[in-house]
Amino acid sequence: MTRTARSEPAGTPLGDSFHLYDTTLRDGAQREGISYSVTDKLAVARLLDGLGVGFIEGGWPGALPKDTEFFARAAAGELVLEHAALVAFGATRRAGGTAATDQQVRALLDSQAPVITLVAKSDRRHIERALRTDVAEAVEMVRDTVAFLVGEGRRVFLDAEHFFDGYAFDPDCSLRVLTAAVEAGADVAVLCDTNGGQLPLGLADTVREVIARTGFRVGIHCQDDTSCAVANSVAAVQAGASHVQCTANGYGERAGNADLFAVTGNLVTKLGIQALPTGSRSELTRVSHALAEIANIAPDTHQAYVGSSAFAHKAGLHASAIKVDPELYNHIDPATVGNDMRVLVTEMAGRASLELKGHELGVDLAGRPEAVTNALRKVKELEARGWSFEAADASFELLLRGEIAGIDPTTTLPAVPFELESYRVILDHRADGEVVSEATVKVRVDGQRVIATAEGNGPVHALDAALRRALVPHLPWLDEVELTDYKVRILTSGGGPRATEHGTDAVTRVLVQSTDHELEWTTVGVHGNIVEASWLALCDALAHKAMRVGSGVGAGGPHR
Repeated sequence: MTRTARSEPAGTPLGDSFHLYDTTLRDGAQREGISYSVTDKLAVARLLDGLGVGFIEGGWPGALPKDTEFFARAAAGELVLEHAALVAFGATRRAGGTAATDQQVRALLDSQAPVITLVAKSDRRHIERALRTDVAEAVEMVRDTVAFLVGEGRRVFLDAEHFFDGYAFDPDCSLRVLTAAVEAGADVAVLCDTNGGQLPLGLADTVREVIARTGFRVGIHCQDDTSCAVANSVAAVQAGASHVQCTANGYGERAGNADLFAVTGNLVTKLGIQALPTGSRSELTRVSHALAEIANIAPDTHQAYVGSSAFAHKAGLHASAIKVDPELYNHIDPATVGNDMRVLVTEMAGRASLELKGHELGVDLAGRPEAVTNALRKVKELEARGWSFEAADASFELLLRGEIAGIDPTTTLPAVPFELESYRVILDHRADGEVVSEATVKVRVDGQRVIATAEGNGPVHALDAALRRALVPHLPWLDEVELTDYKVRILTSGGGPRATEHGTDAVTRVLVQSTDHELEWTTVGVHGNIVEASWLALCDALAHKAMRVGSGVGAGGPHR
């Protein structure tokens, strides 16, 4: 079997020797919890195009109203693509009909997409049981539909559904489907691991064998049901596939699809394949996070290449080596994919960890071994009592600066910009069932005693509101500060002498994330009382901001 030569139609992207193909807007949208609006779909396509993806599958026009509208708006000029070709996805014509009269096939043409991907069964069992036809008719459905669309000036790819399972069951049937598509003019025969059950070595052997038997240009589409979609995709490329289909962040039904960013990171940095335009690889992290925002899914912090923890180091042994040479414990320079290296400070930290983290936070520990020793001792003591600084950089920075101030009289002690006299929080459960929290704070600021009371939908909300009411007249910058996240964890293991206590008697750790719309910072508080733990985290948040604006005067200081 040999491939039929044909000229390249309009819509062929630059660098056609390798195809990076994204199906976030169709296959990725099948993930539970994702529902893209048409506006969302346009935004996703623009981000992918800006990254330099070669093909963007926009959806199934004619089958889904939102997808039909997406293609109409794209054709009307709302989507101008610089790098990518827009792809419409659909099925071959129905059994017993003709492609020229099939309404679904006509909808693919009406989408005005320059490229069309057709899905076709390539497993005899699916052809006979799901399509309820015979192999000869299924092959003709492929041949007729591809030939018709090519004749209308479209570039066509074939997604051979259930290919690997079908090839294992009846290889001749599966190859007949591929042959019909390519002989009719399809550019790529995409081998789909639809059920996601393949493993890399076996999948690579099949890809290699199919290419040897046919000479066709082969692509790969992998689901992640064995958690091997990325590995399978890379293995397929190493076996000769030159077209790889992925979704942003691995979105997709069931366990998901091959992650575009992990696959691309591997292709570009490990295999040297020019899958993206020059310079685009440094945009991988930014685009991944932007697409997560549109999908309304929190970014995976441990995602390869682009996760915030992908280059985070916790163990003191790692940090010691990184201090000498970052490449010793990083498989690539994080900056090449737009990411950063981070050093995490925990009870596992050593001196090198603290020194590296201090440098990252802009705290100069050079020539201050006593401060490093004291800070390291305090971190280990606090972590034994339940504190955690690996996600609370602002609290850790305050701790470091406090230790420096303790041994260097020329430095300023970072202080909470007020002195607490007392606070009180009450909970009012009213007759109508409404629950209201009320907080009163008594503080001294700028030499004045200030009392303020406020209500909130919870005790911490009320306490924050009362504190703001007391301080805003004296600290104008407080209006800039907002709390953007609040997390509570009950510590039932580790965390000191009360670690064996559970439920309402357990130690509570609170993380508070704050922003002034320029920077974000996170602080931590730990106490047996959730309100006091929250208060400690709030105080650190204000102390950190006060330190940055240079108005951190007043009593308070380190409060642990």
